[in-house]
Amino acid sequence: MKNTIKEYLSIIFFSFIFAISCNLFIVPYGLYNGGIIGLAQLVRTLIVDNFNLDINFDLTGLTNLLINIPLLILAIKKLNKNFVYKTIVSVIVQTVAFSILFESSPISDKLVSIIVGGAISGFAVARILVAKASGGGNDIIGMLLTLRYPFLSVGKYCLYFNCVLYLLCGILFNFEVAIYSIIQAFVYSFMVDKGHLENIDVVLMIFTKNKDIKKMIMDDNHRGVTTWMGKGAYTDLDTEVLVSVVSKYEVPLLKKKIRMMDKDAFVIVTNVEDVSGGYEKRLV
Repeated sequence: MKNTIKEYLSIIFFSFIFAISCNLFIVPYGLYNGGIIGLAQLVRTLIVDNFNLDINFDLTGLTNLLINIPLLILAIKKLNKNFVYKTIVSVIVQTVAFSILFESSPISDKLVSIIVGGAISGFAVARILVAKASGGGNDIIGMLLTLRYPFLSVGKYCLYFNCVLYLLCGILFNFEVAIYSIIQAFVYSFMVDKGHLENIDVVLMIFTKNKDIKKMIMDDNHRGVTTWMGKGAYTDLDTEVLVSVVSKYEVPLLKKKIRMMDKDAFVIVTNVEDVSGGYEKRLV
């Protein structure tokens, strides 16, 4: 219960930070965010310009909410329901926060402003993902695709989507807008992938004499373990070598459990580029 409350508070806080950072650092320069938010901003611009609307709030939040409704319905069918409920909270917070307008960015240099905005918004979305939710929109689509295609990360999918979106921006407006927005998208995607530790797979190699550690990994983490016997060159004593592939998010707790069971265990953690076979990628 305590962890659930912390997760919801984290989702509310970082959803607000995500939306505010976009409106504060990106929007004042007439640029567009990536993903469904960017699509919502594009639709907002077309509606306001074509219908000559004079309103004192940003339509992006409301437009984003309308686009997200069918995606959330799809998510309920395909993804964990707690994940979807948390995502709904995130989208509601964003709807309110995106309605807040800022006349100018606190950073006068356009390039620096979009880099800062991309870094903050990407980190915020990564923290939302860590709290077992998403910011809605492309995060939902990206997670569905990642679960189906393990070689594809949420950040990579968002980057591909953004390339199409910004090409459209370049055609409708001008290519300077598209180029600056693409730079922001690269920074955002990088921060999402680096901050969302479940996205990073690692090899865990453990040298131990405790026979129960492999059972703990299989029972507690539901991960497969491969074992073989080794021998210490200095001690000439037999030791068991365990190898398992887990997400980087699982590593701290696993290492803590291993230390409790064998304080002399030797643990090696190595990042991997790709995993195929029976490995289960857990993003939610």
